[in-house]
Amino acid sequence: MIRKAKENDIPRILDLLSQVNDVHAEGRPDFFIKGQRKYTEIELIGILNDELTPVFVCEEDDDIKGYAFCVLQDLSKCNNLHPDKSLYIDDICVDEKYRRHGVGRKLYYFVLQYAKEEGCFNVTLNVWDKNPDARAFYESMGMTVQKVCMEKTLNI
Repeated sequence: MIRKAKENDIPRILDLLSQVNDVHAEGRPDFFIKGQRKYTEIELIGILNDELTPVFVCEEDDDIKGYAFCVLQDLSKCNNLHPDKSLYIDDICVDEKYRRHGVGRKLYYFVLQYAKEEGCFNVTLNVWDKNPDARAFYESMGMTVQKVCMEKTLNI
């Protein structure tokens, strides 16, 4: 079952946030701090209570197996863009013990349906280059490259 996350889901979401952060820290230890999380418990409360940042969880057998953090973006005030609304997937995480069991696919399809119901033009997300499994997953879901973010580290 996929549903909107609730405040009592926060402990499990925090665990999953740690897992996804550590995957990123393994690929980019110069950028991500192993053992940290993207959001604090207080920040999560704010996110869960904001209608523009829906979070969905996949719950089966009384366990949350994964989540999808989303951001509804209002593009109607952009002078040079046609679409009025877009849905950005800020983060999808599936617990490491449930990966490759269809949980990510269920979350992704649920988010697509949600975006359609909200009248969004598209769904976007970012994938770290050092996470080829995630990129392959999104490509298998039919996503294509929209733009490329490049960097030059400065060795400060």
